[in-house]
Amino acid sequence: MSFQTEKTLVRAHHAALKTANPETIADSLSRHTAPDWHWRGMHPWHEQHGPRAVATAFWQPFLQAMSCVQRREDVFFAGHNQIDGFKSVWVVSMGHLMGLFDAPFLGIKPTQRIAMLRYAEFHRIEDGKIAETAFFCDLLHLMRQAGQYPLPPQTGAHLIQPGPATHDGLLYGTTPPDDGTQTLDLICRMIGAINEHRRFSGPEEELAQHWHDDMCWWGPEGIGATYSIPRYIEQHQRPFRTQLGTRAFNGHIARLAEGHYGGFFGWPNLSLTPLGGYMGLPAGARADMRVVDIYRRDGDKLAENWIFIDMLHFLNMQGLDVLDRLKP
Repeated sequence: MSFQTEKTLVRAHHAALKTANPETIADSLSRHTAPDWHWRGMHPWHEQHGPRAVATAFWQPFLQAMSCVQRREDVFFAGHNQIDGFKSVWVVSMGHLMGLFDAPFLGIKPTQRIAMLRYAEFHRIEDGKIAETAFFCDLLHLMRQAGQYPLPPQTGAHLIQPGPATHDGLLYGTTPPDDGTQTLDLICRMIGAINEHRRFSGPEEELAQHWHDDMCWWGPEGIGATYSIPRYIEQHQRPFRTQLGTRAFNGHIARLAEGHYGGFFGWPNLSLTPLGGYMGLPAGARADMRVVDIYRRDGDKLAENWIFIDMLHFLNMQGLDVLDRLKP
């Protein structure tokens, strides 16, 4: 299956949003979404139903704050969802929404300069409409750009994160089905290695099974980006595994691949208990992580990984209201 019909629908949806303003965005959203569209967004928006509710919750405030918004897309692919037995079709888009930050947004003060909101979205297509969407964005990353970062220093680097090194992530056309099968199989084997990490002699051996030595891990703000297996272990994996306890995997809602690209999201993926030190913060109550992972495969191993986590929700469950900190 080429997924051309589904891809065309999502691209038309994006085109309609490009010309919308705060007054017309609800109508623009309704063109390509189902009346009972189920939309999942980050804290503070959470779950919304129907295009007008989505417009009121996210798009109207965003377009009132950001002028001249353009979508700078780096990855685009589609596929059948492994989680439901490959029955549903999802389309994935990842990149940045760029605009001029001209008015307050969620209490973040405007800069009058370029701002780039990292995003990843998964769309389930049914009966010619977008029936379900997961929209992840990196609000801590936006706060950092605006000079209003509310947390201690992170272990990885802060970057306006690039797209794939190979510049081939926009799969608007068709791809050989076997490529996507290989990518999805590799992602699943990598997940299995995480769940069985104790059978390896150490993290280096575990990661070497499925990752290139010069892997790029484009992590969310609060953790940051890191490069190469040793620095990934030092700057993300070790803090994650030693400073978060009683980890429970809750599963994924969608997991798919096409070509050399694949990914998944959960709601939530993980439940964990902060033991102290993670993200420079003290021990806290058990909390959920809603996560997106998008991958690029190079040959028989993974080369790049882009990660989105609903950090504000994770912190809010521990009693830390980041948005409240922004209030004067």
